[in-house]
Amino acid sequence: MTTSLYHSFLQMNTIFISIVVEALPFILIGVFISGIIQIFITEEMLSKLIPKNRYLAVLVAICLGFIFPGCECGIVPIVSRLIKKGVPHYVAVAFMLTGPIINPIVLFATFIAFGNNIEMVIYRAGAAMIVAYIVGIILSYLNISNPLKHEIESIPVNLSLPVKRKLWNVCVHAIEEFFSMGKFLILGALIASFVQTFISTSTLMHIGNGQVASILVMMTLAFILSLCSEADAFVASSFQSTFSVNSIVAFMVFGPMVDIKNTLMLFQHFKSRYVLIIIGLVAILTFGTTMLI
Repeated sequence: MTTSLYHSFLQMNTIFISIVVEALPFILIGVFISGIIQIFITEEMLSKLIPKNRYLAVLVAICLGFIFPGCECGIVPIVSRLIKKGVPHYVAVAFMLTGPIINPIVLFATFIAFGNNIEMVIYRAGAAMIVAYIVGIILSYLNISNPLKHEIESIPVNLSLPVKRKLWNVCVHAIEEFFSMGKFLILGALIASFVQTFISTSTLMHIGNGQVASILVMMTLAFILSLCSEADAFVASSFQSTFSVNSIVAFMVFGPMVDIKNTLMLFQHFKSRYVLIIIGLVAILTFGTTMLI
């Protein structure tokens, strides 16, 4: 019994390290981009980029995901910074939901993982865009002035500073953000590794019989595994003989939008009620959208 427990903790340790190592580079990218936005981007620049019409604004935010090679591990601080810079919260959230899924790196990885199957790429990208667009529009109609935990203050940008000084400030902001987000990455990875070790995946797979149950099981699995979006397609492809196409798509859409790691990071930056609204909407819409496949 003691030996079995020892091996379980060794497995948990391995999973924990793999999650942290996989996520760290993207956290670093995210906090540096957040710092660049803080130092170099003014509110006037962003206001010119985003349409005033909410429907067009959400659409533009979703399309930005195509050119942003990000991961859900590092996108939360970017979104928080954008909101502080004056971007409407529903626009920033729409970008947050699609950025980790429809960027070229993730779509290409999905194409390769499923044996050059373009249909899975279309299903994944299409479902993600539909979910993110509807979530963004619904949030735009809610009476939410500030979803962040702290009051939104105007962040001045001194464009006259020397470039070296600006780059130094970017590094300072990135370091502060990294240590702020890092503890939630560690905690999220610890929880995910514990659940993966002591909750049998085969048990979930046994439960997932039938159209509805299989989608719910795969969404739950995506939340627990907390994989980076660049790698989750390869794991999803291993379930092809066990689960239906729509449940696999649900796994690849829900996981990058909501998993243990980024849920904890969301609670760090956003008010609890706002986070729960996002999670609820994403879960319902992912389920409904993938049921139609």
